[in-house]
Amino acid sequence: MSEDTPTGFSRRNFIKGVVAAGAVASSSAYLFRSTLLHGQPVAGGVERLITLNVNGQDRRVDVMPQETLAMVLRYKLGLTGTKIGCDRAECGACTVLVDDVPHYSCSYLAHRARGKKIVTIEGLADPATGKLSAVQQGVVEEQGFQCAFCMPGFVMAATGYLKTNPNPTRQELAHGVSGNLCRCQDYDKILTALMRGAELMRG
Repeated sequence: MSEDTPTGFSRRNFIKGVVAAGAVASSSAYLFRSTLLHGQPVAGGVERLITLNVNGQDRRVDVMPQETLAMVLRYKLGLTGTKIGCDRAECGACTVLVDDVPHYSCSYLAHRARGKKIVTIEGLADPATGKLSAVQQGVVEEQGFQCAFCMPGFVMAATGYLKTNPNPTRQELAHGVSGNLCRCQDYDKILTALMRGAELMRG
């Protein structure tokens, strides 16, 4: 089949038309969607445009029902400090705080976070002065990570744990962040850095 038929209609224009028609249909379905039918909730209906409180700011974002908090934070809100490692709740690189409790954001549906306070590694520093949090400063001082891919998750897990136990032993802190893995296996330096962060937090 040639690119152009005798009538001037091309395969390329046909494909463009199909894609455009699909986009219009999809947009129409989204714009005129509703979770209510005759005033009653539609089974399985989920409002996609939701508000998430992230690092102290309310952010309106279009979220599909199956999207995880990690995907929304990274790819829709641009908060790339939240890393996606295993993407199945095993490595802890995606750890964020939800109402001050550490959670694996790769297995936490974004819709569940509505009405809660989400804090990512970008939200730990003082927004006015840029001063790092105590745990972040401890990492800087002790140079606690090698490649640092896992660092945001460890920092968030430690920050959440230290809210419940601000004066831990080294063993207690190791247990507190045991849900996080380091691919470089530099755990001794990591713990030293996090212990320094705990010390700075106590002042």
